[in-house]
Amino acid sequence: MPAERLPMRKIREVLRLKYSCGTSDRVISRSVGIGRTAIAEYVRRAAVIGITWPIPEELDDTALERKLFAPAGYNPPRSKPLPDWGHVHAELRRRSVTLALLWEEYRGHHPDGYGYSRFCDLYVEWRHGITATMRQAHAAGEKLFVDFAGDTVPVFDGLTGEVRAAKIFVAVMGASNYTFVQARFSEALPDWIGAHVDALTFLGGVPKALVCDNLKAGVTTASRYEPGVNRTYQDLAAHYGTTIMPARPRKPRDKAKVEAAVLIVQRWILARLRNRRFFSLAELNVAIRILVDDLNARLMRKLGASRREFFDTIDRPALMPLPAEPYQYAEWRRARVAPDYHVEVQGHFYSVPSRLIRQVVEVRATEATIEVFHRGTRIASHARSGLKRRHTTIPEHMPSAHRRYAFWTPARLLAAAEKIGPSTVALCEAIMRTKPHPEQGFRSCLGILRMERTYGAQRLEAACRRGISIGAASYRSIASILKTGLDKAFLPDTTPDADPIQHGNIRGRGYYH
Repeated sequence: MPAERLPMRKIREVLRLKYSCGTSDRVISRSVGIGRTAIAEYVRRAAVIGITWPIPEELDDTALERKLFAPAGYNPPRSKPLPDWGHVHAELRRRSVTLALLWEEYRGHHPDGYGYSRFCDLYVEWRHGITATMRQAHAAGEKLFVDFAGDTVPVFDGLTGEVRAAKIFVAVMGASNYTFVQARFSEALPDWIGAHVDALTFLGGVPKALVCDNLKAGVTTASRYEPGVNRTYQDLAAHYGTTIMPARPRKPRDKAKVEAAVLIVQRWILARLRNRRFFSLAELNVAIRILVDDLNARLMRKLGASRREFFDTIDRPALMPLPAEPYQYAEWRRARVAPDYHVEVQGHFYSVPSRLIRQVVEVRATEATIEVFHRGTRIASHARSGLKRRHTTIPEHMPSAHRRYAFWTPARLLAAAEKIGPSTVALCEAIMRTKPHPEQGFRSCLGILRMERTYGAQRLEAACRRGISIGAASYRSIASILKTGLDKAFLPDTTPDADPIQHGNIRGRGYYH
């Protein structure tokens, strides 16, 4: 059993790559960042319970975890004879000799020996001590090598004269050397993902693997054995049904194909643009695209064909089809649910079910939507808002005690204020009018209406009248007026009139009749 239990999303990715893409354990290890021993264990456990890919929809992360990690019996490992790796390595130098043939000869001498997959893995581990350069052979449609070139191209702002250095993204197919080049203003995650989407659209298909350098936008943790891949980058790979293979740190030979392509791009494209001035990124990319088409159409003298001809005959038929929709850029982040059952995304607050207060959730943010996941299950979805310090709340997410406020409307609130008096209605209207949205004044208005229980309708109406006269339209102002008794000056005079004065100098109203 693996020493450390991983997030279920990574285990799901292992099963997808294993059964859907037919990827080897070594490639899965480099893509997902899990040791091969752990991968074999997860695949074995899934096979025992009869799960491949796709995983049934009714199995959420909790149910899948319960099935995979149920207590099981322990089978002690058997001791098996090891091959003579020196002899194996020497025999591989001979023409037409393959590991499959050598494994069959090994099993002929040791029928209870290792299986073919384990035989190959052990040979690779033994060969790690050999430093000789290996000539890489790339299968059709297998790998797309991606990287940013070291050189940049200046882009001038026609209005301000500001100069920005455009980065050059390069992608090249392993078998045909078919090349894609695009200028971007940065190497940050949005530009990194956008360049990949455009590159796959340019190819018209999807390779089995993306081989990248340890750029921070793509690889969060550079490691020779277990690199950490950015969640958004992994999300892109899942959308296109491919896998990510980060190169080993300080091992440029792992991506020698793109290193050579970068050199060609610098000499055959950027050098030709050195004396031109560009005033927009789009203008630069149009010029690059023309030169890239020429590069792909140019005859490679040693091979007798162009990159496009090799791509059309070798790589294109082996590429996987593009999905119906291109990948929509999304950023993933972890967030803890606040006590008011909201999570913050770039200054705006989005609600989640109140039962998850103080739980850690994962947020997927696109240009149009905000999705919140807990243990792999989506628990909330909102339209994205650009308003800062505002809340987007779904009534079903509220506790029952809070939900009562969600059903108040301006008309209902003013009807309740009308029962107290016209000044109370006017004050509530003034409070809601000062807010960007009337709903943001509901809490103040409800607090003012509730003071009727303490001070009575007559005093509350008088306090509202005084508040309107001095421009104090807030809950705190009305509460202060009532507490200090300043409302009494606005109460109606209920003292009866005194009897008229009888005097000879006073004519009285009858005089005029």
